[in-house]
Amino acid sequence: DVYKRQAPRPAPGLLPEDDFRRAVQMLPLVSIDLLLRDPAGRYLTGLRCNPPAQGAWFVPGGRVRKDETLAQALRRLAREELGLTLPPQAWRPRGVYEHFYGTNFAGENGRSTHYIVLAYEAQLALDTASLPLGQHRRYRWQPPAAIAADPGAHPYTQAYFKESAP
Repeated sequence: DVYKRQAPRPAPGLLPEDDFRRAVQMLPLVSIDLLLRDPAGRYLTGLRCNPPAQGAWFVPGGRVRKDETLAQALRRLAREELGLTLPPQAWRPRGVYEHFYGTNFAGENGRSTHYIVLAYEAQLALDTASLPLGQHRRYRWQPPAAIAADPGAHPYTQAYFKESAP
C-alpha cells in the first residue's frame, strides 16, 4: 500500500526501536561511563531518569554507536551527557567492566541487558546547574567514599569507588 506510513528513520548509527529491542535481547552492548572528578577530588553522579538504572545515582555515560570510534564516542557523550566540548585526550582509561541488568531500555522485566563498559576519567570543575537534564533529573558531586557507601548509588557506580577505597 503506497499510503502506508513509514516509521521515521533513526539517526546514523541507531536502530529503529523494535530492531534495537531485538539486538539488546541477543547481544552485549558497548558503552562508556564518564567518571568526572572535580579539583577537590569529588565525582559527579546523576539521578537516572530512564531504565535500566532508573531512580539510582549513576555516573554519566552512554552507548557506543555503530561505526563510531572511541574518540568520537567520548566527544559525543561529553557533549550529550555533560554539555561539554572535551577532546578525547582529556579522558584517561579507567578500566573495562561488565554490567548486567534484568530489564532493558524500555523497562521490560525479563528482557536482560548486558553491557561491556569502558570507563574513562577526567578532571574538570563544572557547575551542576549547567548540566543537561535528559538522562538525569539532577546531579551532585561527592567524594569517592561517600558514593561507595551511598545506598542510593547504583551498585555498578559504587563499584568504581569501592575498588579505589583504602
